Amino acid sequence: MAEEAVQLKTEKKSKRKIVENIIHIIFLILGLVAVGCVLVITIYLIVSGLPAIKEIGIINFLFGTEWASTAAEPKFGILPFILTSVYGTAGAILIGVPIGFFAAVYLAKMAPPKVKSVITSAVGLLAGIPSVVYGLVGMLVLVPTIMKVFNVPDGASLLAAIIVLAVMILPSVIKVSITALEAVPKEYEDASLALGATEVETYFRVSVPAAKSGIAAAVVLGVGRAIGEAMAVMMVAGNVANMPSLFESVRFLTTAVASEMSYSSGLQRQALFSIALVLFLFIMLINVLLNMLLKRQKEN
Repeated sequence: MAEEAVQLKTEKKSKRKIVENIIHIIFLILGLVAVGCVLVITIYLIVSGLPAIKEIGIINFLFGTEWASTAAEPKFGILPFILTSVYGTAGAILIGVPIGFFAAVYLAKMAPPKVKSVITSAVGLLAGIPSVVYGLVGMLVLVPTIMKVFNVPDGASLLAAIIVLAVMILPSVIKVSITALEAVPKEYEDASLALGATEVETYFRVSVPAAKSGIAAAVVLGVGRAIGEAMAVMMVAGNVANMPSLFESVRFLTTAVASEMSYSSGLQRQALFSIALVLFLFIMLINVLLNMLLKRQKEN
């Protein structure tokens, strides 16, 4: 009997090991597929985008102030697109991140259960709204409002794009920040309260620093959403290749690609792939900088 029991245990252990190995292999394959997709996209953008940069010249391409891709003498300067994307993303972050952060702290730590349930449901609904709906509402409501309030001839402008992007990044910032804050061990907060700190001091001096990596991930997601949005921005920003100004029609890097790709050919099409490559590198640079900043803070 004892020998049979030992054999059964060893058989169960061997079966568990086999199952664990199979699951390990499956997850490894899925991880490699994800990495492979990133590599394929990177290689494709480099191969498709570099020829136009070589032909136009990297200085003329990156620092040229005029985009006239269909003119008799075409010009492919994307500096207005780069600056517009930088200003638009920065403006959306300055507006959306603080609102999303404080909303997340309130919902995760202070809100009554019923209020939290209603607001989190609304935030989830906000995340599920298609970008074209944001653009439509912005075009019908926000653009005329900007015209009336600021007395400008056209409300389709950088300001309208910033406001729409700020609203669009809120769900990402709020939901991920709530998850990070709720993952903080309660013992940290209990220890702070036992030392005489108030609840608000505990939340902002203990819980938030403990969850800073998750909050930073929320900001990264928000930045990615703001930089990569095309349809909503195209509908409210005017889609004109001007140098960025708060109350003038502008064009982002994403909208430059989306608006011309359908009828592009030759050098124009290659230049659009070059814009996509610049946008890809821009997002990668922001992610690397944020990760380096978090790493330094952990080391300190």
